[in-house]
Amino acid sequence: MPSGFKSLSEIFDKEPAFDGLRKIIKESDVVVDFNKLFPDLVQVAKPVKVEKKTLVLRVENAAWRNELKFKEQLLIEKINQYYKEERIYRVRFLS
Repeated sequence: MPSGFKSLSEIFDKEPAFDGLRKIIKESDVVVDFNKLFPDLVQVAKPVKVEKKTLVLRVENAAWRNELKFKEQLLIEKINQYYKEERIYRVRFLS
C-alpha cells in the first residue's frame, strides 16, 4: 500500500471518530454471545441490553433472579474473561 494510506480496519480500530461505534459493537457482542457463554440459562434468562457496562437480563421469575444475583460475580468474570477485557461490571435483573 502506498505510504499515507490506511486500511479500513486500521481506521476503524484507531480513529477517535469511531469510538462510539466501537462501544456499541462491544456492547451488542455481549448480548449476542450471552446464550453461547451460558447455554444452561437459555430457558430462564434473556439478555436485553448492555448500557454503561451494565448487562440487563430479563429472568423468568423472582426465584431465578435471586439465584442469578448470587452468581452475579461469576457471570461478570466469565464474560470479561471471554472477551479478555472488562466489558461488564454489573448485572441488573428484570423479572
